[in-house]
Amino acid sequence: MTLSTQFLTMIAMIGMGSYFGAALDTYNRFLQRSKRQSWLVFINDILFWFLQGLSIFYVLFLVNKGELRFYIFLALLCGFAAYQSLLKRGYLRLLEIVISMVISIYRFFVKAFHLLIYKPIYSIVLAIISLIIMLGKGLYALVKWICKVLLSVIRVFLKPFGWLMILLWNLLPKKIKKMLEKLYNKFAGFFQKTKNIIIKLLSKWKKYKK
Repeated sequence: MTLSTQFLTMIAMIGMGSYFGAALDTYNRFLQRSKRQSWLVFINDILFWFLQGLSIFYVLFLVNKGELRFYIFLALLCGFAAYQSLLKRGYLRLLEIVISMVISIYRFFVKAFHLLIYKPIYSIVLAIISLIIMLGKGLYALVKWICKVLLSVIRVFLKPFGWLMILLWNLLPKKIKKMLEKLYNKFAGFFQKTKNIIIKLLSKWKKYKK
């Protein structure tokens, strides 16, 4: 390994140590260990350390083809210590600012969507539904009124026929009246028997179905 490669390796590992410190603070900021279950924290920790190890080894592979030396670990430790002493406070402040900005932008877009898209569409749909209901009520009232008028007209036209039928009934001989009454009673009895039979059949069918 040449001196230039060793120098680049040292610089890269110092940078990766600082990056690891920033990544660890970012991870802890979003993880919020006290609010998470222990098994979930354990899984996240394993994934975090695995990804960090892969990223460090990838950078090392790009710089010196993945050759490990003792000074590499020292460089990582120096980078991490430099971050902790010099960059941590500034990075955490910057991280909080970025998080606040992202939350503010998200809330802005949510409010904009609610005001510009959701509310107008909701109002239009509500207006259409109200209009349909009003038209339905108006149409129902109109049909009801027309039916009442038609019934009144029909009653007016049928009244003379009713009077005529009553007059004809009164003019019929008593024998014919009795015969018609007997015929009516027979038909009424027949229909009643038929109705009873149908009811019995339906009840049996329901019991059989159960």
